[in-house]
Amino acid sequence: MGTSEFMLAGLLPDIASDLGVTVGTAGALTSAFATGMVVGAPLVAALARAWPRRSSLLAFVLAFAAAHAVGALTTSFPVLVATRVVAALANAGFLAVALTAAAALVPADRKGRALAVLLSGTTVATVAGVPGGALMGTLLGWRATFWAVALLCLPAALGVMAGIPAGRVRAAAAEGPSLSVELAQLRSPRLLLVMLLGALVNAATFAGFTFLAPVVTDTAGLGELWVSVALVLFGAGSFLGVTVAGRLSDRRPAAVLAVGGPLLLVGWPALAVLADRPVALLAVVFVQGALSFALGSTLIARVLHEAAGAPTMAGSYATAALNVGAVLGPLVAASTLGGTTGDLGPLWASGLLVAVALLIAFPFRRAVSNRPADSGR
Repeated sequence: MGTSEFMLAGLLPDIASDLGVTVGTAGALTSAFATGMVVGAPLVAALARAWPRRSSLLAFVLAFAAAHAVGALTTSFPVLVATRVVAALANAGFLAVALTAAAALVPADRKGRALAVLLSGTTVATVAGVPGGALMGTLLGWRATFWAVALLCLPAALGVMAGIPAGRVRAAAAEGPSLSVELAQLRSPRLLLVMLLGALVNAATFAGFTFLAPVVTDTAGLGELWVSVALVLFGAGSFLGVTVAGRLSDRRPAAVLAVGGPLLLVGWPALAVLADRPVALLAVVFVQGALSFALGSTLIARVLHEAAGAPTMAGSYATAALNVGAVLGPLVAASTLGGTTGDLGPLWASGLLVAVALLIAFPFRRAVSNRPADSGR
């Protein structure tokens, strides 16, 4: 699913040529997916809250596979857009239920580690899935990449059937709070605060990541092959960051936020300043990937802790926060491209977004780093 979300960056020219649209028009496929993720997370989670978790996850995986199979077959651009929306809804529903299910499968003091395992799938997508999809698209055409994603959903479906208990871990709708009570959790200032911070940090991540290619080729003067190297380094750093943070976010979330936040703030401007030095650029890209996902995954774990009173909807709140950032970050970054900073504008924008997050978080740092049950300490 992570591969599908990011793979279009390398496929848009071929899609545009094959379907007779401009590259700019083909870019609507990315917007359609992101918008579907934001809207779909709470909507689909609400619709599926009474389903057993294994059935929900299986249905979402199979719907995701079907959307890619139809996308691989169609010769109509509007139909392809529709398949991206359906895929986004399935992805959002899967992630919303999976975040809640992963947290329910482990003791409360290991939620962060469980979520890190789940979110590491996205980081693996940036390391292997996206470059692999781009290579397959180059060799066999963009439709082959869609078919590959659809086929890989089948062993994933078998994994869901084997790994999620039937009957024991069910959605809590029948015996838990009503939907209105779960939605009322969104009135919690602490929950809204960590959702906002998660969205801002993810917006910073996507602002810099989305426009990294021209920095590598134009500012650093490297060949196009090095774009893939930079993206793989960012993904490798992301995997390291989310793995390490997963081991710390349950026991020492304050330390992760207090150390990672300022370092992330310094890192984006440092990347802009050092962008004309290839070795330094690639090293800082790795570090920023690690810091971005360490901080982001810790904040997502805080969302689930703060939304403990919404057992079937908490995952959708975390998913929505992540994807609001994924939508807004590139838009903010794109607005800087025509300015005096040129290709480096998105990196400065990332730094600004992190600065806003830290300014908001500082007065409420105890609330952000403590669990609801710990707030009296």
